[in-house]
Order: sequence, then structure tokens, then C-alpha cells
Amino acid sequence: MKIVKRDGHIVDYDPAKIRVAIEKANAEVRGREKATKEQIEEIIKYIEDLNKKRILVEDIQDTIEEKLMEFDKYQLAKKYITYRYTRELVRKANTTDQSIKELIEGESEYWNNENSNKNAAVVTTQRDYLAGITSTDITRRFLLPEDIVKAHDEGIIHFHDADYFAQNALHNCELINLDDMLQNGTVINGVMIEKPHRFITAATIATQIILAVTSSSYGGATVSLSHLAPFVRASYEKYYKKYKDRKLNEEDCKKFAQQDTRKEVEDGVQTFNYQVNSMTNTNGQAPFLSVNMYLGETDEYKDELAMIIEEFLSQRIVGFKNEKGVYITPAFPKLLYILEEDNIHEDSKYWYLTELAAKCTAKRMVPDYISEKVMKELKKNEYGEGECYPCMGCRSFLTPDRSISLGNIANAKNYVEGKGKYYGRFNQGVVTINLPDIALSSKKDMDEFWKIFDERLELCHRALQLRHKRLSNVTSDVAPILWQNGALARLEKGESIHELLHHGYSTISLGYAGLYECVKYMTDHSHTDNGIGEEFALKVMQYLNDATKKWKQEEDIDYSVYGTPIESTTYKFAKCLKERFGTVKGITDRSYITNSYHVPVFEEIDAFSKLELESKFQKLSPGGAISYVETANLQNNLEAVIDVIKFIYDNIMYAELNTKSDYCQKCGYTGEILIDEDLEWYCPECGNKDHNTLNVARRTCGYIGTNFWNKGRTQEIKERVLHIDNKVAK
Repeated sequence: MKIVKRDGHIVDYDPAKIRVAIEKANAEVRGREKATKEQIEEIIKYIEDLNKKRILVEDIQDTIEEKLMEFDKYQLAKKYITYRYTRELVRKANTTDQSIKELIEGESEYWNNENSNKNAAVVTTQRDYLAGITSTDITRRFLLPEDIVKAHDEGIIHFHDADYFAQNALHNCELINLDDMLQNGTVINGVMIEKPHRFITAATIATQIILAVTSSSYGGATVSLSHLAPFVRASYEKYYKKYKDRKLNEEDCKKFAQQDTRKEVEDGVQTFNYQVNSMTNTNGQAPFLSVNMYLGETDEYKDELAMIIEEFLSQRIVGFKNEKGVYITPAFPKLLYILEEDNIHEDSKYWYLTELAAKCTAKRMVPDYISEKVMKELKKNEYGEGECYPCMGCRSFLTPDRSISLGNIANAKNYVEGKGKYYGRFNQGVVTINLPDIALSSKKDMDEFWKIFDERLELCHRALQLRHKRLSNVTSDVAPILWQNGALARLEKGESIHELLHHGYSTISLGYAGLYECVKYMTDHSHTDNGIGEEFALKVMQYLNDATKKWKQEEDIDYSVYGTPIESTTYKFAKCLKERFGTVKGITDRSYITNSYHVPVFEEIDAFSKLELESKFQKLSPGGAISYVETANLQNNLEAVIDVIKFIYDNIMYAELNTKSDYCQKCGYTGEILIDEDLEWYCPECGNKDHNTLNVARRTCGYIGTNFWNKGRTQEIKERVLHIDNKVAK
């Protein structure tokens, strides 16, 4: 007889373990409550006489409890139940202890590669991970039902950020209402921060706000440069007055004031960049920050905004110095450049910024591009008006504002009545469904596929409801910077955030992964075939959207479909699929599965065809999506970069170009650090494989990663084909 343990492993039946367990409980009772040796042997014989080839360990324990009560050993049965529960706690605690030991000793492949923007060797990251291990343990034992934990462990779903779930106060990502906080003041750590009077002060305060906000959440955050633009004018007016007071003529006053203002913008942007990259928040990392560059957000301060954008792009092109003093590609902040009528044509007033953005992309992989034109077609508020706004972090987009008619439910001081509100809104969390697992579980039976799909969706739905309920008890006191002092709201002390979780103010995300593998298995076609595969893929995506729409209508919670980044989870899902279904050619024979709706990295396709095809799926991923094209070194071919940028503007809402700009500290090589057949990174010039002396930057999940990756993601990076070579794009 074989025993199926709780973790799914199968072991041989051993009657001695039953004797030991009952005897331990026996030692806790007295007299007639004790079981005799004959009774213990009778229980063992009864189990063996069941004559099962396989039996669950839980079923054996249930049987023992029932037989003890048949013998009128109620106290003993109670002690056995207590023993059983205690063993469960010990077993799980031992798992936690082992995780902590592996983390501290640097032996864990998982923790060493869990996040490509975190270095698990440094104490600040270890402190976050130690807290995360404890949170995950509490989450698994007390906060989630067993079926959800089991589905997560088996890779059927992924319950994201369990390492932060024990604290009910933490949400995922947000658009920081920097405008309200700078214009109307805020409070940080009990200290009043009043409205600044010049740009460099505003830029510095912005970084302090970013640090405080990202220490009170766990996902990405975004700020907009348009919120800093008014302070450029304030600085200019200060300098102009200084020269006017010195009795200079009007022309010189303007000229010198402009020069001083430009120098202050340069210094302010430099301060901002160095602060963001050198600060460590409570998550043990630099803030996962995106910076939005959208000329259309302001009419009054557009020229000042253009000056800030120009400086951000110019400084990013230069890069940041590493420990050797060599300029390299930094991970943060991620730059978001909005393509619009004012900057997309050669005769546009701000075309020079787009040319600079193209140069920056070719050198440093950012900015990423959002098309105002396409976004306004896809994102319409409750009045039918198209809206354009940035993502929260790397790819998570708010749904169009449905709360306009409710008024200022966040009590923001910069609220404009009747206008869609985006800054100050946030995401409650993510649960991801593994699409290839549904397909493989169905064994290509289409009716069974949709049946299993429904079951898995409801599993995700219940998990998402738990995320929502976890936040629903939060009051504004848990994070004053968020809920009382303007980042997300200006609620009263002790006031519940409950209303902000409803009415479309915040979102909650149903993630999905592996659309390609799902479609390939079910249809024998790629979803890129413009035929059978694509048709089925679009049907799958619509099914996800129909589910979230139904939940949203029933619960007044903004569920939305999200193309999950699955940075380390791509490896976990792949391993789980292989364990559950064996090696299925073209489906489970790699150490990764494909992100969201993306064209698989190994499939040959040109940049424009890829973006055009993926735009169809991006429409059906309203809660978050980003597309990319892999390129050769295009620093000497900006025309090709600009061709892609123009194509993005007309065809797809959000996309990026992946270039390479690596550095070997050992020999000074600059270019692309390569990956060998054993998935080890090496310098093609000197062969150096030491991660400590290689500076590698790769797009991992929307963000740029610089701390290397697990085996699955490394294989995925190695197998990426170029979508545009070093020629003029046609």
C-alpha cells in the first residue's frame, strides 16, 4: 500500500508510524482512556484490510480517530487530534525554518533569484525576505483555505505577494497624487511638509514622498512630471526678480533667469535620480518607480514640462556610474513617454523630445511608449470620454474612472468635479490563472476545457475576494501618508478605506499566463497564425473578460484582466506543469512559459507584425499589458527606432524596445553579455562569469532587471530572437 502525503509525494505504508503516533497520544491520558496494544494493532489491521493501493495520509488519520471513538477512547481521540494538529504546525514551521536558513546562508536558488531588482545577499533585502517568509507562513496556515494553498503549490494558480499578505494594510501599486501633496502640503513621519517654492525643493520632496509611499505598499508606483512643472516657473520667477532687483534690462533678466532655471532643473533632476536609486525602502530595495512624461497633462506649464522631460532623457542617456565609475544602464526610474500630436510628427513643436527619447531608448532601453491616440480609443470613462494616463509601475493599468458621478470620495484637494480621476487610485492585488494547466488537464477535450476553465476561474475569484476582504478592514491610520496626507486620499483619522475599494476607484486583477502554450496544445496552432490559433486565443481572452465583468457587476469591485509579468513564476509554472503532465513537446519541454499574450520569444516575427498582432490581445487585457520588440544595437540607427515609435503611436497602446547595454568590469567590454549552453552568463571578450563583476540589464517583466534571474527566466532571455535588426525599418 502506498501513502499519498500532503505535499503530493508518495511513500510506502509503514505501520510503525501509526503505533508511534497513538502511543504519543496515549502518554497524555490515564487509566481506562489509554488504548491497549491489542486495540492499536486492531486499528492497524483495519487500515490494512481496506486493501487500497493508495490512501491519503489524512484518510488514515481520520480512520484512527473514528476507531478510537468506537473504543470509547474519547479523551485519547482528542489528544490524538491535538497531536495531529501539532505535527501539522511543526511540519510547516520546519519548512519555514529551512527557508530562513537557506536565505541567511545564501543557499537558496529561489531567494537568490526571486527578484531581479533585489540582491538577497544584502541585509536590507534579507530583512524584507525574513519578514516575507513569516508572512507567507501565516498566510498559508491561517489566512487561506487549503484548496487555494494547494492550487498555488501545484501551479494551478498563483497567489501573488503572499509575503506581504499577513499585513492587511498593504496594497499592490498606485498612481501617486503628487500634485495634491506638493500644491497643498503633506505630512511625512509626523512632520508637516508645506508647498515648496522652487523646483529643486519640489524634486527633493517628491523623492521623500516616493520613499514613504513605496514603504507602505509592495508594488510599483508612478509619479508624473507634469506635477513638478509649476515649480520650474516658480524658480524662473525667483531668478527673474533677482535680476530685476539688480536693475538689469528686460532682455538680460529673461536670459539670465532662463539660464539659472535650466541649471536648477538639471540639478533637481540629478538629485531626483540619485535619490531614487540610492534610497532603500522597507521592502529592501530602491522604489519600483515609473516616471510619466505626458505633455497633454498641462496646457499652462507645457514648456516647463518639456524642459524637465528633456533633462530626464538627457541624464538617462548618460546613465549612472557603477562602483567602478563606469556609466551603465540603471533599473530605475522607469520612464514612460506619451506619444501625442504635439510630439509624434517631424513638424510638431516637441518633436525634438521624441528624437531624444529614441536616442535614449537605443542606449538605455527606456523610455517605454504609450500611445495617447490608441489609449483614448480603448479607455473611456463613464461619460464615454477617452482618457490617457500612465500605468501603475510596470504595466498595471487602472480601468477608466467609474466614480466621477460619486464625487470626491477620496477628499483630494485637487479634485476637479466632473473629470476622471487617476492620480490617487491604486490596485488591491493579483491572482494569476495558469492557462496551460487548464489545457493539459482537459486532454484536448474542448468541453472539458471550458468546464475546468470555469472551476479555475472561481478558484481565482475566491482568492481575489480574500485579497479584497483583507483590505476592507483597514483604516486610514495604518498608513497616514497614503490615506490621510494625500498620496491616495485625505481621509479623517480612523476612517475606513472601504469606499475606495469599490465604485471603480481601485482595481483588483485576475492575472493570466501562458496563452501561447494553452492555444498551441488545444489547437496545434500558435495564436500568431491569423487563423485557428488566434481565433481560439481571442475566445480565451474574452472568456476572462466576461468573468471579471460578471464579478464586477455583482460586487461593485473593479475586477480586471491583467497580463501577469510572472518574473520568477514563469519558472515555477513550468516546473509544476512538467511534474503534473510530464514532458509534452512544445508545451512543457522548456523551463519557462510565455508571459501573458506575448508571441513566444523563440518564434520568428518582425517588429511591426508582432506589435500589430499583440495589439488585438492588449485590448482584452485592460488591467495591465505591455508589448515589446527585441532589437539589435540601434544606437547608430535611430531611424529604425523612430519608425517603431511611430508605428506604436498608430497601432498599440503600450510598448517598449529591448536593447542591450552591458558592461564587464574585468576587461572593460561594453555590449551584450551572453548566455552559454549551461545558462551561465559570460563576457564574450574575456569569458568572465562572475556575477559580481558583470553589469547586465535586461527587460524582465516591464521593469529592467539588473540582479540576474532564475534558470527559467535565463533560458527565456537566451532564446529571445531579434524582431528588428540593425537596418532601416521598412
